Amino acid sequence: MPFARAFAALPDPAKGTLLMLIGIGVITVNDALMKLANERLPIGETLFIRSIFVWAIILVFAHRAGGLRALRVYDWPRQLARGMFLVISSWCFFFGLQHLPLAQAIAISSVGPLFLTMLAGPVLGETVGWRRWSAVAVGFVGALIIIQPGGSSFAWAALFPLAAAALGAGRDVVQRQMSLGREGTVAILAVSTSCVGLSGLATVPFVWQTPSLAQVLPIAAAGLLMGLAHYLMIEALRLAEAATIAPLRYTNFLWGTLWGYLIWGVLPEEMTWIGVSIIAASGIYILRRETARRREAARKGQ
Repeated sequence: MPFARAFAALPDPAKGTLLMLIGIGVITVNDALMKLANERLPIGETLFIRSIFVWAIILVFAHRAGGLRALRVYDWPRQLARGMFLVISSWCFFFGLQHLPLAQAIAISSVGPLFLTMLAGPVLGETVGWRRWSAVAVGFVGALIIIQPGGSSFAWAALFPLAAAALGAGRDVVQRQMSLGREGTVAILAVSTSCVGLSGLATVPFVWQTPSLAQVLPIAAAGLLMGLAHYLMIEALRLAEAATIAPLRYTNFLWGTLWGYLIWGVLPEEMTWIGVSIIAASGIYILRRETARRREAARKGQ
């Protein structure tokens, strides 16, 4: 196929960038579907049902990667650490999503790349200079504009997507460490999906509501899309440095705005647009600084 050949010809950082952009677009559809599902069903129940359908995607990718060997785990401590980060961040995000418009929740969680850039230096050993640290600080100003602590429109629920962003950065750091070793993408996805599914299953005896077929369908679609999106993003972090591609995640706000308007008829407030613009500018600057650093290092290596 022409697209496959063109993709294969790209350098690894470019492949990682493209996979991250596609993965983010896919995962925002998952967010919209889960918000719809959680309007009528408990969060734990929807997470459990969704994990079943994520496993359908996992099995497809495992088959394409050579069968059950693709599910082999070499690094259980980091696998479980990533899973726990994902469990807590998922619960935080979807709890916030229950009480916030889709675009606002996504906008707040878009600070995840800033947290990840903060961790990329001390934890991953990647070079993060003072310019990118300054960009991180500016990005958090944008987050404060969105959240508006102390303002009349402040909602405590806004703190949950913020916590989810910080935990998501921890997940990505652990994921990046695994990707540098022998751990396969399918195995990473399988363990993390199981952790989230089991966390939801633990709540079922207390909050179970028998869903209708109409309620299961969006969760099923969310699961399939979630499996695909996470696979793409895991591969992206395998191919490119975290500090390089993480800023691309702010593009999810544009998708969230679209789905929020089409499904709920809600558009973000002016302050949200301003805050996201600042975060996006910070992310673009971080990305450009990282690209310049790579080119300079390549020239010195010649």
